[in-house]
Amino acid sequence: MQSMQDTSKYAVGIDIGTTKIRCVVGHVDVQTGIPSIVGVGEVPNSGMRKGTVVNLSGPSTAIDAALGEAERMSGYQVDAASISINGAHILSTKADGMIAVTSTGGEVTDDDIARVEEVATTGKVPANRTILEMIPFSYRLDGQDGIKDPIGMTGTRLEINANVISAMSPHVANLEKAAEQASVHANVILPSVVAASRAVLNEQQQENGVAVIDFGGATTSLAIYEEGDLQYAAVIPVGSNNITNDLAIGLKTDPEVAEEVKLQHASAVARKEDKKVTVKHEKETFEFSTNDIDEIVEARLEEIFEALNEELKKAGRKGKLPNGVVIVGGGAGLKNLVEYAKNSLELAVKKGVPKGFGGVADQLENPRFAAAVGLMFSDMQQPAHGGKPGGGSKKSGGVDLHNTKTKIGSFFDRFRAS
Repeated sequence: MQSMQDTSKYAVGIDIGTTKIRCVVGHVDVQTGIPSIVGVGEVPNSGMRKGTVVNLSGPSTAIDAALGEAERMSGYQVDAASISINGAHILSTKADGMIAVTSTGGEVTDDDIARVEEVATTGKVPANRTILEMIPFSYRLDGQDGIKDPIGMTGTRLEINANVISAMSPHVANLEKAAEQASVHANVILPSVVAASRAVLNEQQQENGVAVIDFGGATTSLAIYEEGDLQYAAVIPVGSNNITNDLAIGLKTDPEVAEEVKLQHASAVARKEDKKVTVKHEKETFEFSTNDIDEIVEARLEEIFEALNEELKKAGRKGKLPNGVVIVGGGAGLKNLVEYAKNSLELAVKKGVPKGFGGVADQLENPRFAAAVGLMFSDMQQPAHGGKPGGGSKKSGGVDLHNTKTKIGSFFDRFRAS
């Protein structure tokens, strides 16, 4: 009997958010290349502030717990994954460079590409920053513009025009440490909004012009795509948790009660008439006015969307994206957010749902899982890993997929309310 590893491999994405950690394990059929989700984990996180690690034990414990849930479901032990990074320290920088092609016959090789990339980033990206991704917009060979892939072409002078996404090196190192403490090697580290884009955008959207907004707990991130490439990325250090805190202060109540108010009764668009709404918490019932709630929510959303408009201006794309905006992340669940965003950004807006996988597709089709699914897609590009039996009760010869689906179903029933 052919072993599972011969016909398949595993890909794992771990979205390390300030308030939640979400993990997705995909089993990739090598023949079709389509992943089936076989394990999912979602747990609260601590020890992070606005996307960066401030206490290693918090995220490492949470990564361990989220992975534990996903491993028990999939029956596999995970030792490597693609993980997300966040925070206002993430920068998008335009860079260009030029080299002489040195190979005999003047044929452009992988070495030439590596050299021209190095020349482009030297001096443009400070020494205390780590390059997360380099996106070549185009190459130019002996004056010929707009080349997408110059390998194998002949010429003497190679130029590059690129976008470099970088992060502060200490923040990257601390994130890697937190993962290592949970016995996970980071294959790839990507900004969460870039990862989410991979799960919710199609080629046509990326070609025409589109932005993705990842509305998280402590940060709101933006990624802009055009002509098939990531043109710009930025992170604003404000998120849906700020709405909860504002509600707690404004309504003079506990943050736990404020969170329930936000989930059950908050609206991004102010309601015309004032109503009384109630929230039950620990056997107590609290009553609030929708006018008060709307006023508090609107003030914070105004601040977040002003900052997003500012970033769109900086990128030269304000009001100029034919495919509009796709909103993902845990904060995307706020009622009427799409309508509010349309008015504020003056663009078409919709919620983003992860696509492109089998298994428990319907249950993972939720904006808050976009980054974790996108990270799993990124992980599929890595060498096979993580397919070691023994993470849970695994029968010889492969994962019991029926059992896995049942487990995932019950997992989502628990979380559907949130």
